[in-house]
Amino acid sequence: MTNDTITQKLEQLATNAPHGLLDEVLDAVGILADEFTLVDGPTGPAYVSWSRAGVTAYVPQAIVASPEDFAAQHPRPADYVEAPPRRLAGHLDRALETGMLGKLAVDLDALGEFQRKVLEKCAEIPPGEIRPYGWIAREIGNPGAVRAVGTALGSNPIPVLIPCHRVVRSDGMIGKYAWGSAMKRELLRGEGLDPNIIEETARRGIRVVGTETTGIYCYPTCRHAKRSFSRYRVDFRSAADAEDSGYRACKVCRPAA
Repeated sequence: MTNDTITQKLEQLATNAPHGLLDEVLDAVGILADEFTLVDGPTGPAYVSWSRAGVTAYVPQAIVASPEDFAAQHPRPADYVEAPPRRLAGHLDRALETGMLGKLAVDLDALGEFQRKVLEKCAEIPPGEIRPYGWIAREIGNPGAVRAVGTALGSNPIPVLIPCHRVVRSDGMIGKYAWGSAMKRELLRGEGLDPNIIEETARRGIRVVGTETTGIYCYPTCRHAKRSFSRYRVDFRSAADAEDSGYRACKVCRPAA
């Protein structure tokens, strides 16, 4: 077989790479850039970035002043665009409006398994409600990891959309926030909560509240607790106290295992 024949045979074997394969390879080696833009958030303008898999970061403009600054601190290459793709824009607008991810995809692939579990559980907390760090630790099957949960939330790359502002200290106090306690309080107020009342309740030692008419106890901000009339409300210092008094744990806010 001549060299020309071999060349012809090899040419016949050639085929085009599947559509999207190049992007997948570049993404796998960290070369493919995210895109990002400026959106209106609950505390003002914010930069949001995304990959092909979903949203990768959310940072208020008050924290990162310019697109250049955002790109410089982003963990991988990122290009500024005027607007996100239409489908992503619709899901993003809806998530910012409702306070829940809904159909908005988030890309947590760069995070460790523990932090992903923490953030996925955090995303389940409804707007207008709060949970203690210990609730997340227990819900993900690691009740002794309260401090680690706090660390994982402190480095949440997608705050607001994944609402770590809805997680408070085990003693009920508001606690710290990556962008300052003032912003955490502003976010909670925007969802109809009064941080002063939350902390006054905590100082009084109230951790859960029961409703006499149902025999169920909840976290104080649970939607069911907020619907009950004050004359039927019973305050408890712990879930154990509530259960000793014959109350059952709410199956929605799950204040006890």
